Amino acid sequence: MKVIYRITYPNGKIYIGQDITDSINYFGSASSTLIAADYTREERYSFTITRNIIWESEGASKAEVYEMERRAIVEFRANDPAIGYNRWPKFRG
Repeated sequence: MKVIYRITYPNGKIYIGQDITDSINYFGSASSTLIAADYTREERYSFTITRNIIWESEGASKAEVYEMERRAIVEFRANDPAIGYNRWPKFRG
């Protein structure tokens, strides 16, 4: 199963990603530097994120998965630095 997921961090910011293996233990490749800048040392002691599958397909091609990921990033504005941690596609404000 190929999936597009949305990760929500404690500060409400999101990250949209894809997983073509449907691993229950995969939480994306958002920039650790960007995320760390939003949290104090104390806030790091207890940190809960939520991962929601927002799209899935058994038969989609890699190109279709990439396109669905791009669409979801734009739709949820996950590439807007005020809302999310995605940096692609570039946010145009």
